[in-house]
Amino acid sequence: MCLFMFLAAQSQTFFNTANVVSAVENFADYGGTAVGIMKGFLGLSGAILIQLYETLCAGDPASFILLLAVTPTVLSLLVMPLVRIYETSVADDKKHLNGLSAVSLIIAAYLMIVIILKNTFGLSSWANVVTLVCLLVLLALPLLIARRAQRDSMEKTVPHDYSPLISSPKATTSGNQSSEGDSRIDSGLSENLNLLQAMKNLSFWLLFLAMICGMGSGLSTINNIRQIGESLRYSSVEINSLVSLWSIWNFLGRFGAGYASDALLHKKGWPRPLLMAATLGTMTIGHLIIASGFQGNLYVGSVIVGVCYGSQWSLMPTITSELFGVRHMGTIFNTISVASPIGSYIFSVKLIGYIYDKTASGEGNTCYGSHCFRLSFIIMASVAFFGFLVAIVLFFRTKTLYRQILVKRLHRR
Repeated sequence: MCLFMFLAAQSQTFFNTANVVSAVENFADYGGTAVGIMKGFLGLSGAILIQLYETLCAGDPASFILLLAVTPTVLSLLVMPLVRIYETSVADDKKHLNGLSAVSLIIAAYLMIVIILKNTFGLSSWANVVTLVCLLVLLALPLLIARRAQRDSMEKTVPHDYSPLISSPKATTSGNQSSEGDSRIDSGLSENLNLLQAMKNLSFWLLFLAMICGMGSGLSTINNIRQIGESLRYSSVEINSLVSLWSIWNFLGRFGAGYASDALLHKKGWPRPLLMAATLGTMTIGHLIIASGFQGNLYVGSVIVGVCYGSQWSLMPTITSELFGVRHMGTIFNTISVASPIGSYIFSVKLIGYIYDKTASGEGNTCYGSHCFRLSFIIMASVAFFGFLVAIVLFFRTKTLYRQILVKRLHRR
């Protein structure tokens, strides 16, 4: 089983790298939005697969494991030829990305409603089938947007009879290639840095340290949220709702931070590390709310921490591409991603687990009451605040670079 889980984890990294790097290169001016959509659907995938399980494999875990083995493999083999770098540029990229963003939000809202209904009232077998069919229809909507984008691109490149002086598609495309290529080469601190060159730069370690604080403490929260709910004597329905809805908050953070970082960069000139600092500061508040232990605060705290945790996963890859270039982006951002398991181990095992074992006195080494996790989350709030300070340092260090990036993008337009 350990070997199988190792292989599964490695395969996810390959999916992640191919999609994120391609998204950044294909949408150079709106990398935050593109990565946010990619990462957002990764966050929603857990909730989507749960709907498949409850409809098709309810009560049969073996069938569910078979479904998990077959479905991603078949889908990947079907669509992998499409995941590549497209050297052409479409003027309406933002319009089509906005369409995909709207579909993403609709799917997230739909899943949230379905999860709440199922956990609160329960649904019959036929109702599960209906909700799954509706979900599949929503998941197919991005295909319509892609088809519309393709049609718009063809209309812009094919000359009309009444306009013989329009540039040929080949000339237009090559010009775009040159512009895109020049902008991508200039996007990093020193053209395109490899991993060793990036690791010699202070910005790499500032980003890595901020991710240990943000990703590590956020992942530790979801790892322990069920036990926290049990210690506060939440009902099984309430705990299941908390765990299920985490995927939604995770999605909102991933998509929202990517979209907002693009908007703030283009309209206000605010560098992405500033938004990263804001999310880490907000995560500090979320941890403190959970530490308070008051009834209902676990709901509020988990929403805040979930959104802020998700935001790190869309901001970090985009910042990596802008600081170090896109040529070695996959290697660099995956290396920085190691901060997540490192932080999770430190905070889940060495902090939360250790303190819980010290305070547990009930039968079966259990603990009930707000004191079980209060100290752990106060410490994690301090860690998130330290991450906020690190992100602020990164913001001031890269402020000039982001000003140059913004000027180049405005010049291309």
